Amino acid sequence: MRIRFGCEMGYDFPQPTPVIARLNSFPVKGLAAVPPDVLTLDPPLPVRTFRDVFGNRTVRFVAPAGAVTLSVHAEIDDDGALDPVVADAAEHAVEDLPEEALPFLVASRYCESDLLSDEAWSLFGHLEPGWSRVQAICDYVHGHITFGYGYAHVDRTAADAFASQRGVCRDYAHLFVAFCRALNIPTRYCTGYLSFIGEPEPHGPGDFAAWTEVYLGGAWHVFDPRNNAPRRGRILVARGRDAADVPLTHTFGSNRLTQFRVWAEDARTSVPSD
Repeated sequence: MRIRFGCEMGYDFPQPTPVIARLNSFPVKGLAAVPPDVLTLDPPLPVRTFRDVFGNRTVRFVAPAGAVTLSVHAEIDDDGALDPVVADAAEHAVEDLPEEALPFLVASRYCESDLLSDEAWSLFGHLEPGWSRVQAICDYVHGHITFGYGYAHVDRTAADAFASQRGVCRDYAHLFVAFCRALNIPTRYCTGYLSFIGEPEPHGPGDFAAWTEVYLGGAWHVFDPRNNAPRRGRILVARGRDAADVPLTHTFGSNRLTQFRVWAEDARTSVPSD
């Protein structure tokens, strides 16, 4: 299967403003977008591309005063399989974890695993460690939070989402991450493109999605507390400790978002986006 994906984001800047953007697919060995999913700017601007501390493809530039559009248009091969379920994947003792997993054990800006430790152990500490316990956490978060785009709030943390019981996909992910870390299970926050391929109609408007990856059985595995079901066509853009590490765009000054469009669709049946 081939997935056509991309985005268009328009901004109006009152003055020259530095910008950092993470809108390209995460580099995966042996898998590349065709054409390469480079970030295109209108008007064209000088950019600097680098990998951040988590390996995410990152672009920085200075936007001039006025209108600027950021866009990505690409296609990528996908095996069409659902997110794997590995029911026998075990949790690891902290002393047995690889060093790469250790940063994803501790509290972070939006995932206060220290503040939610008592709740996590009360709710899940009695469960058998391993995949089934992580799935139980995912089930709980999925049912605990009510989704609504009107509930989006840039400052809401995992503890806030737990108390208010409402939010958007990033809030589901943050609460899930915090609970897992409180139980000494390495968990990282992910953002990217998520298709509706294979999902029943009607489909909502395209958007970026937040999900998580949990370290079990010697590997990282996808858990998606917002949807709480395996999905097809998941294209990772960036991963980090929480949303503070991987904003899609980080603008260092005031601006107004004037355009926002995201797509991830089966290239065989969809019409290319202009």
